[in-house]
Amino acid sequence: MEKTEDIDLIVNHPKKAINKLAIPIIISNLFMVLNNIIDGIWVAGLGAGPLAAVGFVTPVFLAFVGFANGLGAGANSLIARYIGAEKYEDAGNSAIHSIILSIIVTVIFTAFILVILKDLLIRMGAAEVIGLTLDYGYIVLGGVYSVFIPAMMSAIFRSQGEIKRASYPLMFTAIFNMILDPIFIYVLGWGITGAAIATVIAATLPMIAMIYWMFIKQDSFLQIKLSEYKRDINIYKDILVVGIPASLEQFIISFNSILMNYWLTILVGTIAVAAYTATWRLVAVGIAPLIGIGVASLTVGGAAYGARNYDNMKTALNYGIKLGLISSIVICATFFIFAEPFSYVFSYSADSAMLSERVAEAIRILCFFLLLMPLGVIAGNLFQSMGKGTISLILTILRAFLLEIIFAGLFGFVFNWGDVGIYAGLVCGMAVGSLISYLYINYYLKKHRDYFK
Repeated sequence: MEKTEDIDLIVNHPKKAINKLAIPIIISNLFMVLNNIIDGIWVAGLGAGPLAAVGFVTPVFLAFVGFANGLGAGANSLIARYIGAEKYEDAGNSAIHSIILSIIVTVIFTAFILVILKDLLIRMGAAEVIGLTLDYGYIVLGGVYSVFIPAMMSAIFRSQGEIKRASYPLMFTAIFNMILDPIFIYVLGWGITGAAIATVIAATLPMIAMIYWMFIKQDSFLQIKLSEYKRDINIYKDILVVGIPASLEQFIISFNSILMNYWLTILVGTIAVAAYTATWRLVAVGIAPLIGIGVASLTVGGAAYGARNYDNMKTALNYGIKLGLISSIVICATFFIFAEPFSYVFSYSADSAMLSERVAEAIRILCFFLLLMPLGVIAGNLFQSMGKGTISLILTILRAFLLEIIFAGLFGFVFNWGDVGIYAGLVCGMAVGSLISYLYINYYLKKHRDYFK
């Protein structure tokens, strides 16, 4: 099987590969973030209650998105390593295993969450808006097939350098949702239920295109033919060795968000949850480039690890962090300077006007969450690229489950800083955890230098 230009780029030109892979991912992620912001703006027009309801469901939904992306990271890492080692038949068979795994997980998770959803949301502190929360949650979480299956197909396309097919569906998901939201929410008068329906339909349409490219058109480097499936339990194991820890990382981050919502409810009330939800949609703008750079580094790092190329692995780490820091500094400064104008987009109606000051205050604190984040994100992705998902998980537990929660609890409750303390604690936890991750991956690569050629 001849190498394509995309494969050659990933294997032999790491900086160019990161640039080429990252830019479409960043653009598609920014579209998704823009979609979330606009979605929040439309829902905010319904009042603080519906916006808070979306805020309670969002961490649960993001946990599923994270699990899907985690499994995708496992598939991406494994396929990229096989491609780097020039084991193309194993790469193709791994892709088929990945699709089957995504279908199995979709069925199990959908059934599970729909059974426990009401009790879960009440325990999260959503009792005050439980009706609105369930109206939104049952539909969005019942449609997670439109998250799991596209995430896995995207990972397969990405692992072989087909970044447009990996990224464009996400972009069109956002575009479709931006079009459907006002129609379903206001024109049809379906309110928060309409927002949920729009979300699922918007994600389903691009998924159909991905199925066509992968199983009907079949013009990719890796030919995905289910008839050539050769069951190998070790392939499932290798995907899950990275995929489960990566997924658990996202669950931990989502748990962190759920806990912050709960603490904000105790300290201030649902208005603080609404402000935090709105602000986090803006912070996600700064996170989107880091995700794109991190995923690109994962693909390049996986190929470098498979080829035992130490220089390319170090390039993936250092160049990825450099790009991430530039992005984070610019976005942090922009949010800090223009906090008030940004806050107005979530407080334009009479029902949400009281959010303006709280959102502006939250923006000015949480923008610093982004500053050192690239150190931790790129380090975690590089560990995943080497198949060391457990190390990445441990570092995430240290940062999001221990440091961020400890600092937030200390500042919010012990120092009695209220919601400001929660935000400041998240910033401190991220900074310390990211520095530790960066120091450890440099130590790890130096210690295991003998593995590489």
